[in-house]
Amino acid sequence: MKIKKNEVIHIAELSRLKLSDEEVSRFQIQLSGILEYIEKLNEIDVLDIKPTSHVLQLDNVFRDDELKKSMTAEDALSNAPDRSGNFYRVPRIID
Repeated sequence: MKIKKNEVIHIAELSRLKLSDEEVSRFQIQLSGILEYIEKLNEIDVLDIKPTSHVLQLDNVFRDDELKKSMTAEDALSNAPDRSGNFYRVPRIID
């Protein structure tokens, strides 16, 4: 499908673009090439192909949940500037 010069100018106006005559000619060729490629894609029979979001099969990689020793509250709060029991104490920001 060949796109016409006035169609490129119309698209440019809709996009609020000012194009020179050289740019109009270049975009006419490029847009015509894109439309020709789309026409080729429309010729392909895809009735038996399932829609996909990815070309390759994606699998999540999960590790087994294992119980491990974690940090104590005392270690976690050792560098806290201010604390209240086993919690960080922060300045009040809402009255």
